[in-house]
Amino acid sequence: MCGIVGYIGNQEATPIILEGLKKLEYRGYDSAGIATLGNGVSAICRSQGKLVNLENALREQPLSGTVGIGHTRWATHGRPSEINAHPHKAGSVIVVHNGIIENYLQLREELKQAGHNFKSETDTEVIAHLVEETLRSEPDYEKAVRLSLARLRGAYAVCILNENDPECLIAAKLGSPMVVGLGELEFFVASDIPAILAYTREMVFMEDGELVLFRRGVAHFSTIAGASLTKIARHIDWSPMMAEKGGYRHFMLKEIHEQPRAVRDTIAGRLLEGEGDVYLEDLTFSDRQLAAIKRIVIIACGTSWHAALVGKFYIEGVCRIPVEVDIASEFRYRNPVVDDHTLAIVISQSGETADTLAALREAKSRGAMNMAICNVVDSSIARESGNVIYTHAGPEIGVASTKAFVTQLTALYLFAIRLGRANCSLDVEHGRRMILSLKKVPGLLEEALKLNEDTENIAKKYMNARDFLYLGRGKNFPIALEGALKLKEISYIHAEGYPAGEMKHGPIALIDEDVPVVVLVPKGSAFEKTLSNMEEVIARGGRVIAICSTGDGDSLGKAETVIEVPNLDEDLDPLLLSVPLQLLAYHIAVLKGTDVDQPRNLAKSVTVE
Repeated sequence: MCGIVGYIGNQEATPIILEGLKKLEYRGYDSAGIATLGNGVSAICRSQGKLVNLENALREQPLSGTVGIGHTRWATHGRPSEINAHPHKAGSVIVVHNGIIENYLQLREELKQAGHNFKSETDTEVIAHLVEETLRSEPDYEKAVRLSLARLRGAYAVCILNENDPECLIAAKLGSPMVVGLGELEFFVASDIPAILAYTREMVFMEDGELVLFRRGVAHFSTIAGASLTKIARHIDWSPMMAEKGGYRHFMLKEIHEQPRAVRDTIAGRLLEGEGDVYLEDLTFSDRQLAAIKRIVIIACGTSWHAALVGKFYIEGVCRIPVEVDIASEFRYRNPVVDDHTLAIVISQSGETADTLAALREAKSRGAMNMAICNVVDSSIARESGNVIYTHAGPEIGVASTKAFVTQLTALYLFAIRLGRANCSLDVEHGRRMILSLKKVPGLLEEALKLNEDTENIAKKYMNARDFLYLGRGKNFPIALEGALKLKEISYIHAEGYPAGEMKHGPIALIDEDVPVVVLVPKGSAFEKTLSNMEEVIARGGRVIAICSTGDGDSLGKAETVIEVPNLDEDLDPLLLSVPLQLLAYHIAVLKGTDVDQPRNLAKSVTVE
């Protein structure tokens, strides 16, 4: 879950690495550090806390050299501190690492017995000592690194320097993301594309079990075992400005406002309106294979899990196939029942979520068909699945997911159409109606975003509440869960989402004049039932914030606050209802003075179990 950056070339490494780390700070911000090599001399600068602390330290302790590695950390082994910050050094060897070394305690004890002294509590320091120890019996640096990596169990992306080989940088990966940028006689390594996009658009995506050695303007790719590889670079057309705030106060607000564009990009080129069908370019399933599916399990974590819950309604409603939704961290530990007639769909914004990747592998090992819905092209999950629906949301920097969520909903809706047409449960006319409704979404999202100022005023009214409840029915129950999660994530207010009909089975005991209750009550088949649930809340003194369809505000006159969203086919209400919930959470968090883009204890991409 940490971020790594490496550089080797003819420029000063420190400015390049520092700028790259700024682009990766969403991956971790407990501590950060940089190491450089220049004229055969290494220098390391590290700081606890956010990257600005490292930047200040570098002003007092400038680092010089044309080879360097950097790291921004989210703690897994060892508390956040300067001593636990990366890079770690043992003898002549310097390492940064993303991932978890599962056998580090065993290796640490073995190395202690060999005379090594450890300074930190981290698993990463073991790697540096292991390479240093291996160099005693195998003086060839490259071979020593390969032998050392072969002994590691777990997940890692590593960059390694050696003072005794100052014109060399080695990087390798197993289970953690890594991308290599190709320049003119210079090379870049990073955990994610935005870190190096300002310097090159030519990227090579490393696969598990691969290593790259850079020396004197040449990059040699191989397996960790030593077999040479030929890697093909991909041209990345993202603009560096896509990862900038674009004038908004926070990335989260910018990304909320990018949702109309994100949905347009997700559906662009995929709608076959005349045929009532969609074209999903990265799905290789034939109609016959899709028609053979008897059961679907959707696997995800966090916000993606909420999208999966909505997807269950889409697929079962259209395709008449039973769908089960699983939390990824639970799936592979419960002996799941899947077979070759089961389709496992995994959802991950980053495509690197460790629990979801492990669940994908578990489903595949049991013979299930599989596909992924993710945002990041050539991510680990996308590559391992082979069948993927890319959401095309663009880089999402804010830790609290917004545009990725609505594009995941869009992708699930598209898949429901494709599967329904393949198994003949959806006729052409119904498919056309679904597509027509979907085409309206970007414009209606733009209308919903006009609620921003009103929502800011509403936030002032409720910002001091200590608890919130969110209620919804049917497809909107997962949106209640998502609204509650957004508020918890960024404002640190306790919030829970419930099915509106379940309120009287327990949560109603919590309701009083101090607990705002957000009720999702758009037009549709559940309108009257949800309205009745809202009345139950009001009767017990609850402060209701009703989110309804345009024109229904008068019928909700007893609610303390009413927010109206544009009218749309009820299947797609979840996309529009998400907007005021995101805005409400955002503005409350801003008013409370929290770190909206980097809330405490959270990181954007959870790449460890």
